[in-house]
Amino acid sequence: MPQTSDADRTHRLVPSPAGRTHLVEQGEGPLVLLVHGFPESWYSWRRQLPALAAAGYRAAALDVRGYGRSSKPGAVDAYGLRDLVADNVAVVEALGESSAVIVGHDWGATIAATSALLRPDVFRAVGLLSVPYTPPGGPKPSEVFAAMGGPEEFYVSYFQQPGRAEAEIEPDVRGWLGGFYAALSADTMPEPGAPDPHFVTRGGTLRERFPEGRLPHWLTEAELDVYAAEFERSGVTGALNRYRNMDRDWADLADHHGAPVHQPSLFLGGSRDASTTWLADAIEAYPRTLPGLTASHLLDGCGHWLQQERPDETNRHLIDWLRSLDA
Repeated sequence: MPQTSDADRTHRLVPSPAGRTHLVEQGEGPLVLLVHGFPESWYSWRRQLPALAAAGYRAAALDVRGYGRSSKPGAVDAYGLRDLVADNVAVVEALGESSAVIVGHDWGATIAATSALLRPDVFRAVGLLSVPYTPPGGPKPSEVFAAMGGPEEFYVSYFQQPGRAEAEIEPDVRGWLGGFYAALSADTMPEPGAPDPHFVTRGGTLRERFPEGRLPHWLTEAELDVYAAEFERSGVTGALNRYRNMDRDWADLADHHGAPVHQPSLFLGGSRDASTTWLADAIEAYPRTLPGLTASHLLDGCGHWLQQERPDETNRHLIDWLRSLDA
């Protein structure tokens, strides 16, 4: 197996419908496109890039539009799923490839699944981390989220009004990020019965429910500095605008409501992640919604950031699945 190191990583800026997309690539072989979620960056895949390269793959982790060194269109409606799929296709073409395996975490899982759904000619297989696939359709998202909070407000609803969450986050980006990561990590998340960090007290903030002064085991102070520097430079509006397009996505993908993803697929989730417990029905529906599913694993005792909380286990499952595609 070829040996690689972090020094082998290459940063690129490639043209895309966003304007430019920044990515970091490592290795040679079949292309694997890695798509991060909120509030992250290409750096979330820092422990996957060398492992995939060593296994014989060309791994490319991008900054989604609105993040890091990628372009940040000013219009809120520039962050729809169709726009992000177009960016992913442009990245594959800019790297001189005609097809790729796409793997996403959190929002990146939804972006990856939609990329596979809309462009099966480009994305030959799809890996989903943390967030299960749910086909487009169903009730209007804003109505679902508005009904979830009761006396409180669900965080997705809280993010909808431009400027509102920004006013909470941007005075102390580093502190907010550290608290958010800790709130959804298995070793630092609130104890059962404590106020749920996915909800906001009416008139309050998300940060009121974050663990104070604690970082999860997978995140060093220096690594948090990297994340904070990206958002201090770019701001958080582009990242939050993804949430502000959910109703638009619902309308834009009307012709795909209920559609399954047929390509070979992988799902990895954490047993302590609300994304897998709240969406257990979506996982149970995989025989219908992901008929090409070839591997599915729930990592016991793991929270939301599984490729960082459990990098070795995630890498093993990911590489085993990738190798099975061409077996």
